[in-house]
Amino acid sequence: MQLLPHPDAGTTPVTRLDASASRAADAGLVIQWELAADLHALRLPAPRTGRRADGLWQHSCFEAFIGGPGLEAYLELNVAPSGDWAAYRFDAYRQGMRPQALVAPPGIHCARGPRALAISARLPPLAATSGPLHIALCAVIETQSGTISHWALRHPPGAPDFHHAAARVLELAPASPAA
Repeated sequence: MQLLPHPDAGTTPVTRLDASASRAADAGLVIQWELAADLHALRLPAPRTGRRADGLWQHSCFEAFIGGPGLEAYLELNVAPSGDWAAYRFDAYRQGMRPQALVAPPGIHCARGPRALAISARLPPLAATSGPLHIALCAVIETQSGTISHWALRHPPGAPDFHHAAARVLELAPASPAA
């Protein structure tokens, strides 16, 4: 699915940004982003052994906001091209933020070329993600000059706000029971 720049975004070296989410066989989630751009014009952290880190959204970062129908609580996943990641749980819209415990770090893979970046994150199964899901797939892209653009499947009215429930437009069916 194609992510769209926020209406307030200016000129950007990004030519296309796509994202998808699907269930893994073990009921975990696989989330993928594919960025087409002049990567030399973007500020992208160098790859390394990833670790949990806060503040990733302040620079180039790929994100997913995962909630269920009719539920106020949701998860936020941030993945940086460096391999760093963060996962948070919220009790309601921007309330009760705390780190989300994971049974294992998300499996992150990043592939780069001069004009393309592909990144995927595999989230282990969580009780909060076993039912039907509503997901917002998003990205924050920073240029070498420090300009930030916000990309999403859908932008609610006003300033960029990936946390808004109206941004969670991708629907996934409940996880299939294990055989």
